[in-house]
Parts: sequence; C-alpha cells; structure tokens
Amino acid sequence: MVYLTRLEHFNAAHKLFNPAWSREKNEDVFGKCANDNWHGHNYELYVTVKGEPNPDTGFLFDVKRLSAIIKEHVTEQLDHKNLNLDVEFMKDKMCSTENLAIAIWQQLLPHIPPEITLHAVKLYETPRIYVEYFGL
Repeated sequence: MVYLTRLEHFNAAHKLFNPAWSREKNEDVFGKCANDNWHGHNYELYVTVKGEPNPDTGFLFDVKRLSAIIKEHVTEQLDHKNLNLDVEFMKDKMCSTENLAIAIWQQLLPHIPPEITLHAVKLYETPRIYVEYFGL
C-alpha cells in the first residue's frame, strides 16, 4: 500500500459562537475565537490517498488531477470566504477546525476515483494546531 499526499492552501475567516449560549459563556469557551468581528487563518490542507501504483506509470494517482479535485470541490469553495456565512457545506455547523476537516472529507469522498481510496484529511489551522480525520 502506498500513501500519496497533496498539500493545498486556503485563507478563510470564521467565528466560534454558540447562539444558544450567553456572550459570557461563548467568550469563556471560545475566547478570542468568539470575536464579533471574526478572525482568519491561513489553512494548510493535506489530502492523503492510498492504493497500489499503476504498473504502467508507477504512479498511485496523477497528482495534478488530485489537486484539481481538491481545488474544485474544496479550496475554491473556502478560499477568502467567511466559513460561517459563505460556505454552503458549513451551513448550520459550528465552524471548528474539527468540523471543517469532516466537511472537507465529505466534499472530497464522492469525487475520489475508485482506483484509489481517500485515507486522511489533515488540516492545519495554525503551525501548532491541526486536525486529522480518517473517515468513519
């Protein structure tokens, strides 16, 4: 089994705020991330697929094609957007990095060709904070 990872980048703003809670509780739980004026991140997205290399090419999968799938179905939807307001697949979800990684997986999965398997989505919110999601 070979694992192939493609790195993509996007910038997005969000706010962590539970409308069922008081402002004080939101600030206590989410801190600066509950800021009314939003805040942004320079996200790094690692998408890993797995499978066996093609005997004719030696490649697991064409990385340009993988990049195009990620861009079409994920980064073009997210880049320079407000995750809470502008992104349909994040509608009615808490815009945490954890939920965003799950939503990215769900966006990609239907578009991954059958000759490979989606293995992981790793999403860096900052250089020191990231989430990994491996599906269900």
